[in-house]
Amino acid sequence: MADLDQISEMLQKGKAKEVERLVGEALVEGLNVKEILEKGLIAGMGIIGEKFKNNQVYVPEVLIAARAMNKGMTILEPAMVKAGVEPLGTVVIGTVSGDLHDIGKNLVCMMFKGAGFKVVDLGTDVSPEKFAAAAKENRACLVGLSALLTTTMPAMKDCVDLLKTQGGVKVIIGGAPVTQAYADEIGANGYSPDAASAVELGKKLIGAA
Repeated sequence: MADLDQISEMLQKGKAKEVERLVGEALVEGLNVKEILEKGLIAGMGIIGEKFKNNQVYVPEVLIAARAMNKGMTILEPAMVKAGVEPLGTVVIGTVSGDLHDIGKNLVCMMFKGAGFKVVDLGTDVSPEKFAAAAKENRACLVGLSALLTTTMPAMKDCVDLLKTQGGVKVIIGGAPVTQAYADEIGANGYSPDAASAVELGKKLIGAA
């Protein structure tokens, strides 16, 4: 019998091949697709996220766990589509204009994927217009803006101002120089100091927490 706790455990250890095998076995045994996702993959990534937030694991461990999650998702996604399992929502994420840093942004993308969101990653040096167009096209409920340079932080305000004209989408910001005070100042819906907290905040903002 496939063990969902074991899927979670192997994911936390970053054992990608094991996660892939166990998810495949769970599907063959006819386990509920949503349960495999929530009690196996999302549960494991949630624990890693919590440990990351508490400095019990670091970026390399998160990346390895995320790779294992992606392996499991590759097996699970066709079954999810077939079963009509909907994502929690769509989040558009990118690093703002003039900024080419992406490690933090990539971690946030992985955490949102690991929490059951559909993620549209726009990459780095993304213009406000591109954020707005992607949010509209993908009917996003959330937009995540990242900046690692104080010189690129003003681009966040431009994004927030433009996204407000579209309405209906919540904007969260983050990055080393960014603060809650700056989020308040530019009218963003929230600020997160790390990738795991970004997911918690995102869920709260869309009422999925």
